[in-house]
Amino acid sequence: MQRKEYSAGAVKFSFWFNEFRKIVTLLRSGNTMQEIKALVENDNIFSAATPMRGKQIFNTVYMRVSALSNEYYDIFDAGALETQKLITLIAIMATDTLFFDFMNEVYREKLITGDTMLSDADVRVFFLDKQRENEKVAGWRDGTLDNLRKCYKTYLTEAGLLRRGADNRQIIKPLLDNQLADLLSKDNTKPVLKVLSGTR
Repeated sequence: MQRKEYSAGAVKFSFWFNEFRKIVTLLRSGNTMQEIKALVENDNIFSAATPMRGKQIFNTVYMRVSALSNEYYDIFDAGALETQKLITLIAIMATDTLFFDFMNEVYREKLITGDTMLSDADVRVFFLDKQRENEKVAGWRDGTLDNLRKCYKTYLTEAGLLRRGADNRQIIKPLLDNQLADLLSKDNTKPVLKVLSGTR
């Protein structure tokens, strides 16, 4: 996985599973990205509130879809809903280094230690650590950090890895499809496999 500079762009994004699935389906049906972009612009296939929002959704989901090889989409097509949502989350991890680090340093550690609860404090501590480590994160406003905390919890909930609750939410360890686990075991995605399986 290619590491990128930390970004707070996720505050404007959603999990966008249905949009992700729609792009994968259209690509697998033989459409090009240019043709899909035209469908977004002319037919509003994402039911976006504005053309600008539709373009933002397309650009973000396009980036996520493009981050994974076609092998993932073979599994996506044949997989259960839970596997499809996991692949969507994997694509987000592949395109958002800060979110990957959160998954690696917080979610994975919870699985390893057997701590089944994710608290608001856990998420706050992660961002406080990043503010100490990274000059860019240190410059972000409190409102930005608060929105990122909410976004990350929403990603996990939408992916089926976190049970909805108030301040404390129950962590759910995913049941990895065997084909997906085999694909993730390749060298460049082994860190993602360790995150989702909760291993050192």
